[in-house]
Amino acid sequence: MPADGGAADGGPAGGAPAATLGVLLLSGSHDRAHYAFVVASAAAALGRHVVLFATNRGCLALCRDWTALRDADRDARIEANGVAGLDTLRDACAQIGVRMIVCEAGLRAEAIDPSLLLPQVEVAGVATFLSAVGTATVITI
Repeated sequence: MPADGGAADGGPAGGAPAATLGVLLLSGSHDRAHYAFVVASAAAALGRHVVLFATNRGCLALCRDWTALRDADRDARIEANGVAGLDTLRDACAQIGVRMIVCEAGLRAEAIDPSLLLPQVEVAGVATFLSAVGTATVITI
């Protein structure tokens, strides 16, 4: 076992290889976008490879200014209660290697200009997402 406590094969301690998790964000509501980033950051922190794919109104969560999400004012309320807000979670995801992809068709459907996206976000189609996750678990939020 390496000195960092991980398994020799690069997976989490215990010998199992790090599993991939796909997170599919469809909704334009703050609570769903927030929880997509909660799940993505937690899985990545546990050593899983994570691919977050946003489409339709969910694309708003990957914009630099995400305040067009429904119930965006919820973020201030949850931060006041000691819960990480969307900016904190998105930054954490970027820092720990969550691959973030926004659906090209979803951007068009919602008339979102790709120049509004975070710099680390890829624009691609659902085939790219499915290829990236392979046979791994995908959750839809």
